[in-house]
This record gives sequence, C-alpha cells and structure tokens, in this order.
Amino acid sequence: MIIFCALSIIAAVASGKTDDLSSSMISAFEDSVSLFLSLLGVMAFWGGVMNIAKKSGLTDKISRLLSPVLKLIFKGVSKTSAAFSAITLNITANMLGLANAATPLGIEAMTELKNAEGGRETPTKNIALLTLFNTASIQIIPTTIAAIRGKYESANPMEIIPSVLITSFLSLMVGIAAVNILYINRKRKRYERN
Repeated sequence: MIIFCALSIIAAVASGKTDDLSSSMISAFEDSVSLFLSLLGVMAFWGGVMNIAKKSGLTDKISRLLSPVLKLIFKGVSKTSAAFSAITLNITANMLGLANAATPLGIEAMTELKNAEGGRETPTKNIALLTLFNTASIQIIPTTIAAIRGKYESANPMEIIPSVLITSFLSLMVGIAAVNILYINRKRKRYERN
C-alpha cells in the first residue's frame, strides 16, 4: 500500500499533475470518513440489537434452536457451557452479517473454547471450526454489505441476499469438509507414530 502511494506521488510530480493527486486524495478521504460514519451507525444499531437479544433471553432461544446442529459440529462442547453459549452468540452475529460486531463475540468464544479444552497451545478441531465459522459464516442478512450498497445509492441494497446465502453456505460446507479431512489425517499420523 505504501509503495503504491509513493509511486502515485512520484508519477504525479513527474507528470506535473500534483493538483489532480491532491484533489483525488481529499476526495478519497471524504469518501472514507463518510463510509465509516455510515457503517458505524449500522454496527451500533445491530450491536445494540445483539445486546438486547442477549439480555432478553432471545439468544438463549436461538442457542436452543441451533444446538442440535452445533452439537454435531462442535463435538465435546457441553450445551450448557459458557463456550457453547459464546459460540452460539458469535454464529448468530455472523448470520446477521455483523462481521465487525461479531469480532468481540468471536474472541470471547475462542477464549471460552480454549479454556474448556484445557488451554492447549495447538489448535483443536473445535477451535479450527470456530475460526472457520468466523471467516466463512452463513449470512442471512448481509447488513454490512447492504449498508455499503445503500451508501452508494443502490436501488435495492438487499437484492444480494440469495447469492450471499448460497455462496456463504457452500464455502462453509467446503471448509467444514476440509477441517474434518485435515484432522482425520492428523489423527491417523499420530496413530501411526505410536
């Protein structure tokens, strides 16, 4: 990034177009601040919704709804543990497309999961799966992308929902398969060494 900026400045000075460079930089800064403020409002709103959902017990209901599926994926994690609750909250936030708001919940879930699994230094299969769910999560409502599309005056910011659902579901399924294959190979190699 720094190299590109330096090359742009050198090219502008060499071609005598420093005025164009200056106006482009100012315009880009204005756009960045405006986009930041738009996203900040959306993140604050959905972060507040998540806090209300947590305090009202809605997340507990969502946890119960998701628990049969998550129990199959996160084997060995008790449904009543703090780790399972944190995982559910994180996945719920990601399903709502709250990538930035989901990050603190993901850190909390990772900490709780690591503590529940004995604080090992090497990542367990469950930790790998949680990382996967954070990076390739299914998004039912892609709020961040919709906010960006709305900011740039899209006629229908939410029209991307079907494609986001399909691609996020497929990427998550491929990721789960990859994690399972890698950890099966890891177990087999460990077994062969013994």
